[in-house]
Amino acid sequence: MVGLVAGWAVRPVTAALDLTAPRVTWLQVLALYLVAAILLVMARATHRALQQGRQRLRPHEAVNRLVLAKSCAFVGALMAGGYLGYALTWVGISAELASERIWLSLAAAAGAALSVVGALLTERACRIKGDDEQP
Repeated sequence: MVGLVAGWAVRPVTAALDLTAPRVTWLQVLALYLVAAILLVMARATHRALQQGRQRLRPHEAVNRLVLAKSCAFVGALMAGGYLGYALTWVGISAELASERIWLSLAAAAGAALSVVGALLTERACRIKGDDEQP
């Protein structure tokens, strides 16, 4: 919700300050999908190492992956909301680049949401068998 409100506020604030509204570029979109792909690959590798026992993972490596996953889930959710809010502010506006900003913002929001999924899968893969039995 915080990201949604912050993203929604960008266009009105830039208009009030007589600034040009920021453009979302393909580089931003691709960077979010790259982060999502890295997180998904890391989730699979962590799952294989801890659950299937194919590799040995040292405890500090598992903790590092867990902390990275938690922070990526938080930041990804914030960014998904921000890009979605920014896209919503352009709906119904007949500006020259409004439709481009809407579609690129929605693509970026989808990439950020996919990174949240990858982060949550990585976080879940860091659980070891028997975690649910402890209080």
